[in-house]
Amino acid sequence: MRIDKFLKMSRLVKRRTVAQEMVEIGAVRIGGRTCKPSGEVADGSVIDIAYTARTLKVKVLCADEALLKRTQTVAYEILEERAVNSNEKPW
Repeated sequence: MRIDKFLKMSRLVKRRTVAQEMVEIGAVRIGGRTCKPSGEVADGSVIDIAYTARTLKVKVLCADEALLKRTQTVAYEILEERAVNSNEKPW
């Protein structure tokens, strides 16, 4: 599944366009590497997400689009969450 779509469907980001913008500016990484909005996410992938006030590191538990649409399947597990000073950039 595409990273922008996964962020939207898992409710880590409210809108897909916002997810695309976050990926394009480098606020989202898959496995520690920058990616494009079309970057593929699979089960077991580790995603780093930089919001304005915090960063999240999550592990993908379910990247199956059909399963996420039909059921209340948990899409990710939070591995690490930390607050970020608003003056610093997370990376």
